[in-house]
Amino acid sequence: MKAKRFTHTLVIAALATLATGAFATDAAKTLGQREYEGHCAVCHGVTGKGDGPYAGIAEMKMPNLTMLSKRNHGVFPVDRVYSTIDGTAALKEHGTSVMPIWGQRYRLEAAEYYMDVKYDDRVYVRVRINALIDHILKLQAK
Repeated sequence: MKAKRFTHTLVIAALATLATGAFATDAAKTLGQREYEGHCAVCHGVTGKGDGPYAGIAEMKMPNLTMLSKRNHGVFPVDRVYSTIDGTAALKEHGTSVMPIWGQRYRLEAAEYYMDVKYDDRVYVRVRINALIDHILKLQAK
């Protein structure tokens, strides 16, 4: 039990150190904003309105992420957004549960980065997705 807690603490500390060191050049941006701009904005647009550069190329219309709360009666659908990002929700624009796009990507990234350190990939994925959700929450229309 203590070893598991230590491992979780170690992974979170490593992520915090990574985020601080790697992003020191632009301290105004959060980990979630950097993640969003680096991976999501290409489809969903920087402001989340579905107007990213790939929006005109893709076969389907990109969702307007700024309207998630409004379309859900004023409540931000955290679980639905999490499962969409993780890949456990079977949405055709994000692949099926057989091919989870971001959850799987984060797991592979963690395996490369922490190959010589014992870590919990679920914690790594959870931290990255929760940071991303925090940024999407800030994009919501008032």
